[in-house]
This record gives sequence, C-alpha cells and structure tokens, in this order.
Amino acid sequence: MQKTRRFSPAGLILAVCAALPLSSFGASLDDQLLDRLSAAAPKIDTTVLKTAINASRCAVSNGVQMPERLAVIDFSLPSNQERLWIFDLERGELLLRDLVAHGKNSGNFESTAFSNVEGSYQSSIGLFQARESYYGKHGYSLRLDGLEPGINDLARQRAIVIHGADYVNEDWVSKYGRIGRSHGCPAVDNQIIKRVVDNLKGGQLVFKYYPNQEWLHSSGFLKCDNKTLAGKNLKKSG
Repeated sequence: MQKTRRFSPAGLILAVCAALPLSSFGASLDDQLLDRLSAAAPKIDTTVLKTAINASRCAVSNGVQMPERLAVIDFSLPSNQERLWIFDLERGELLLRDLVAHGKNSGNFESTAFSNVEGSYQSSIGLFQARESYYGKHGYSLRLDGLEPGINDLARQRAIVIHGADYVNEDWVSKYGRIGRSHGCPAVDNQIIKRVVDNLKGGQLVFKYYPNQEWLHSSGFLKCDNKTLAGKNLKKSG
C-alpha cells in the first residue's frame, strides 16, 4: 500500500494565505514565513527551519538566484527518521518529507562527522544550490554546488549529488534499524527521486543542518557577513 505521508496535496495547506516570497525577506516577514512553513511541517525543528530561512535570505541578498523551493536536511536526526523536507516557498506548502542518507564515514545510525574533502565518504553541511539534472550510474540524479567556501564548495568536484538508492526505504529501517549509507551523497528512496530532482533542479536551495558549533559561528550565510561570503564563489544564474 502506497504511503501517503510523503506528499501534501496542493492547496490543502495554508491555501488561504498570501505568498511570502524570499524577495520580501525581512525580520517580520521571515517570522511569518517561518510560522507558515512550521505549520505545514510540524515535525521539523523550528530552529533548524529558521536557520535555513536565514541562510537562504542571506544568499538571495548577495546575488544568488531567487529560489521557489527550499530543501532542508536535518542531519542531527538519526537516519531511520524522515529528515528531508522540501518546501514550496511561494505557496507556503510542504511538498515532501522522507528519508535521506548520509555518508558512510559520517556515522552509522547517526551522522556526526562531516567533510569537504574528496574521498572522505562523509557528508557535508551548509547551503547548496541544486543545479542540473542528469542520468548517471545511479539513474536520474541532481548535481549540487556548495556555496560555502571551505565547508562544502568542493561538492561538485566530490560528485556530491542527489540520487536514488535501494538502501533508502522503510524496508531497510525494519531490517537494520537504519537506512544504508552513501559515499557522501544525500541519497533518497528510488520511489521519490524523480519528484525530488524535478522540484529542485535549476537553482533551488538545499540546506543541510547539523549543530556544528564552528560552522554555526563562522558561516557567512548564518552571520550574513558580506566580508566572509567570498562572492566569487556564489553560483549566480544568468
């Protein structure tokens, strides 16, 4: 029987609310957007969601393409929990919530170690921009560009992409108590990969969270300090 938890029917959530696009970001509007998305996804940690919104606002204010959708991955949760959310920012809706893998050297049941180093087989955190879709060894997949120098900006070189995997599903959770692990990619269930890629390709934002104190206190997107953003590394469209 097909699970219905993954996708929210269009127009069902917050249908009467007016859109609050990222172009309108400001302190009060950020709070309104946070409230709307939190209502649409009550199981997401509001601190994680607020951090993702703040990082996205900072990226847009520094020239990154205006996103229509935002994916949030909370790596502070164990892998047997649905820790990927995709939001429609213009409509204030939750489009998807599901499982997502971390790298095999980031941890077993939980992810605790992260890297920007090629060959580390670890996940990386921070703000990314989803770029082009392609067909590769894992089938339909999506390339990611890391926007944070020293944190995730080697994502493309490392081939950190979103792809489907047969080890990301509830059967694995039932059998092993967790899902399988990747070589650092945020792999998802093969059943939803097309929906994920089609919603994120072409410049949408992907935010991967973990309470790493060094990153939380030094990230240019979280501090929104123009001096630390290294603008030449920002992936601008057009």
